[in-house]
Amino acid sequence: MSVYIQSAAQISLQKPLCEEWFENPILPTERYNRSIEPDYKEFISPMASRRMGKLIKRAIATSFSAIQRANAQNIEAIITGTGLGCIENTEKFLSAMVKEGEEFLQPTFFMQSTHNTISSQIALQLKCNGYNCTYSHRGTSFECGLSDAFLQFTLGKINNALVTGQDEMTPDYFNMLGKIGYWKDGEISQEILRKAETNGSFAGECSAALFLQKEKSNSTLCTLENVELLYTPTLEKLQATLQQMLQEANLTFDDVDAIILGLNGDAANDKIYHEFAHTIFPNKTIAWYKNIFGESFTATGLGVYAAATCLKQGKIPQHLQYNEDGKSVNPKHIVVYNHFQGKDHSLILLSK
Repeated sequence: MSVYIQSAAQISLQKPLCEEWFENPILPTERYNRSIEPDYKEFISPMASRRMGKLIKRAIATSFSAIQRANAQNIEAIITGTGLGCIENTEKFLSAMVKEGEEFLQPTFFMQSTHNTISSQIALQLKCNGYNCTYSHRGTSFECGLSDAFLQFTLGKINNALVTGQDEMTPDYFNMLGKIGYWKDGEISQEILRKAETNGSFAGECSAALFLQKEKSNSTLCTLENVELLYTPTLEKLQATLQQMLQEANLTFDDVDAIILGLNGDAANDKIYHEFAHTIFPNKTIAWYKNIFGESFTATGLGVYAAATCLKQGKIPQHLQYNEDGKSVNPKHIVVYNHFQGKDHSLILLSK
C-alpha cells in the first residue's frame, strides 16, 4: 500500500519554515547550535505563546505550516517522535524544586515536562480529537512514529496523519553528552565531517512535520512506500529486508537512485553507513543531511523531509551529496537509512 507525503515543514539551524537550505544552506561551524526561530504570531496568539516552551511553539508552527501547505482539513491522527521531550522545561522544573525546596512550583513547567505534551498541544490547537500518540525511543523515535502511521494507513484506520519529530538541546544537556564523547572538539567544517577521522559530531535541534495522506494530489512531495525497523541486524539481514521492501514496491536494487544516510562525522557511527553503502549500493549516489542540520535524536525526521524535497525538486543539491564526484542525478527512488549506536536500525523507502 502506498502512502503519500503531501507536505513537510522544518525549524532547525537552517532558515525556518522554508526550503532556502536547498539552494543556500547555512554551513555550521560550531559544536552547539540552536534553531533559528520564526515569527510565531502567525500560528500562536502572544498570550498563549508566553506560556509555551520553545519546542512546543516549534511543533505547532511546523505542524500548522505543513497542514497549510497541503490545504488539509479534518486531521485524523497526530503522531510525534521525541527523544528528549521538552527538556528545557524539565530542567526549569527540576531546578525550581531544588531552589524553592519543592514549594511555589509552577505547574506549567511540570505539565510541559512530559513527553506527550507535544502531541497534545498540537491537537488542542488543531481541535483534533482523533488518534494521538507519542514515541520516545531515543535515536529511533521519529521512525517509530512514522512506522505507526504507516501501519494505521495499512489497517485502514485513518486517511491522513500528521507525523512530527521534535527535539531541543540545552547547554546543560549538551555538556552532559559531551562528557561521554557525543561531540567533536574544536570548530566544525564540512571537510572535518566528511573525513570523519575522530569520534563525535555536532549538535542541532529538530522540529520536522510531515503531513501524510491516502490520496495523492498535484502538490504531493513523494510516496512513502514502506518503513522497517530492525534491532542489531547483520548486513545480510539489512539487505534481505530491503530486498523485500523493494519487491513489495515492484522495484529492484537497480531502481534505487540514491541513498540518504545519517552520516554525521563520527568515525564509529559513519563506519556502519560506509559498510552498508559499499556492500549493498556500490556506485550509487550517497547523500547526507546531518552536515547541515546537525545531530539530534529525531534528526531522521529532517532526513526524510530532505529526501522528500529532493524527489519533488528532481535533484539532489551539491551540498547534500556525500560522493565527491558531484554527479547530477534526478532521483525517482530513495532509501533513507539510519542507525542509532549500531543497535536500532531503520529503512525508509520513498518514491517520486
